[in-house]
Amino acid sequence: MSSPILWSEFNSVQAEMLLFSKPFFYNQELANTKDNILEETNKNQQVVLVLYEAINTRDVQTVHRILAPDLEWWFHGPPAHQFMMRLLTGASSDQTFRFDVDPLLVTTFGSTVIVEGCDHKRSISWVHAWTVSTDGIITQVREYFNTSLTVTRLVNPSQTPPSNYNSSSSSSSSPSPSSGSSSTAEINPVHCFSVWESSFSNRVGKSVPGLVLAI
Repeated sequence: MSSPILWSEFNSVQAEMLLFSKPFFYNQELANTKDNILEETNKNQQVVLVLYEAINTRDVQTVHRILAPDLEWWFHGPPAHQFMMRLLTGASSDQTFRFDVDPLLVTTFGSTVIVEGCDHKRSISWVHAWTVSTDGIITQVREYFNTSLTVTRLVNPSQTPPSNYNSSSSSSSSPSPSSGSSSTAEINPVHCFSVWESSFSNRVGKSVPGLVLAI
């Protein structure tokens, strides 16, 4: 016959069960969060890849379905290289320039999808930063032609930095007071981490300007 469990022993057993059950549920929740992020990343990348395919095949219906009617467009580079704008607005049907995309050169940071490429002669390099909404609609595009682009993220020191940040490129920005009218409001410094840098811009055989995109 088994001996009875004392109340003190029972409490220690309960405590041990609670101690080990918390990491289990925490790890399960963390795994679910990672799965959701991965699913969103794949979805956003797929939306952008479908857009490039539609542009290169002149599939107007698919382009209109993916792009927001009030698409926000920003361009940096020689005006003669505004190929995307001319294609999307129908100002030109020139098919000499194609945006050939290698899926391995597509990088996603949340709702922002970064795509890099160059022409066949490697004389023109380009970077597109697309913003994809939660319903799969592209609402913004930033174009950079023959421009060296660095993508950064702004985080508070109390937050965990991105897993792929470049520590050698991180810097601390000027502190700014938190919201509130009090002159004694707490000042929290913000750090800027480099998470992505363009590579094709160094292959065009000439010096190009550099810009920073904070996301």
